[in-house]
Amino acid sequence: MLVKMNRAAASALLTLLLFLGIAPASQAQLGITRPKGQQLLDGIVVKVDNQIVLQSDVENIYLQEMARAEGKPMPPDLKCKIVQSLVLNKLMLARAEVDSVTVTDQQVNSEVDRRMAYFVQQIGSEKRLEEQYNKPIKALKDDLRPQIKDQLTQQKMQETITGKVAVTPREVQQYFNRVPKDSLPYFSTEVEVGQIVVAAQVNEKAKQAAIAKLNDIRAQVQGGADFATLAKQYSQDPGSAKEGGYLGFFKRGELVPEYEAASMKLEPGQLSPIVQSQFGFHLIQFIERKGATFSTRHILLKPESGEADAGEAAKTLAKLRRQILSDSISFAKAAKDNSTDKATSGNGGLLQNRQDGSSRMPLDKLDPAVFFTIDTMKVGRITPPLPYRTDDGKDAMRILWLKSNTPPHQANLEQDYQKIAAAALNEKRNKALDEWFEKNRGTVYLEVAPEYAQCKVLEGTENK
Repeated sequence: MLVKMNRAAASALLTLLLFLGIAPASQAQLGITRPKGQQLLDGIVVKVDNQIVLQSDVENIYLQEMARAEGKPMPPDLKCKIVQSLVLNKLMLARAEVDSVTVTDQQVNSEVDRRMAYFVQQIGSEKRLEEQYNKPIKALKDDLRPQIKDQLTQQKMQETITGKVAVTPREVQQYFNRVPKDSLPYFSTEVEVGQIVVAAQVNEKAKQAAIAKLNDIRAQVQGGADFATLAKQYSQDPGSAKEGGYLGFFKRGELVPEYEAASMKLEPGQLSPIVQSQFGFHLIQFIERKGATFSTRHILLKPESGEADAGEAAKTLAKLRRQILSDSISFAKAAKDNSTDKATSGNGGLLQNRQDGSSRMPLDKLDPAVFFTIDTMKVGRITPPLPYRTDDGKDAMRILWLKSNTPPHQANLEQDYQKIAAAALNEKRNKALDEWFEKNRGTVYLEVAPEYAQCKVLEGTENK
């Protein structure tokens, strides 16, 4: 929400940014509609050019806020604030359309798959999810897709407005000085943890088995079997298997090079030879070209690594560990040169706090596997190689390093500069959004339902 920051608001924002971790996404945040039997009566609350705010949008967010409040009284103007926030998002969408700010289908599909996979994990299985919402996964994804596209477009529009905003050390100091001392948060124990990951290499026997299986499937399709049916049965791509391997339309440069190169050689209905990429082995069926885009379906097999392959990874890590402990190489250098985990290798191997981007992690926010490993370690110690499963399900080994352990303390600039700088930056970005809002609020058609007329929607940020 675009708000001007007074002293109390700045304190609240700082406390929010420094205290809160990332909460599990709610059903509404995931864009999933309510389960059967729990539908709200709907209606249009506000129109902003071609964009609309629905009563259900307001109610979903209101229910989330009630759940977070845990029985505490809700502000009497909360629904007005929700409507104001939603209208600002719709204003950004309306201006994005005018300014040709767009996102690609690949970005949308990737985010849809990510959120759906997370929600399936939370609920237990795809079958349970389908039963709860009385819809197949494909239909749920179709429901989710337009909402995700709007969210990504809003994010991109906001980035165009605030992307160049930065704060100086002096501005961070001034921001911190404005926060009342009795409002400064008190931090629990925080740690910095580094990791070096080495993926277990798939042995040749497993690779050949995957290739042979795909060639057998290829022969079945050439013999008249339905590609989509076989994809549902055999493909190990969680995003497309349930949809018969269908990936949708993509432009050149949006798929991994090996997959795209093989696809471009095909005509509609043709099958590729077996293609290897970073994801595994693919059998591709070309569907159609449409302008500058093309569509395909595929069957993906990901050969599993064996104990011997994990053993080689462990040997590599054991050697690196000895070199680090003998000071012949730094942990950061070893991670940069050897870790197969791209998310941490460029950061000296350090795990990142997704809340503020720093390397300091609240102890109670750590992944349990990391927490129970480093909980009794002394600063500077490095574990022996440990089994690890990557986010994309691959076998690997890793070593963990406890770089620092900061005891509980009240927020201060010396120890918490990155967090305070992030809060100061957020305030400055809000100011940039305020200015953009004031400039553009008069450029759209606005119609508000009578029951929300008192909310002063789009009347200027000084009223919010």
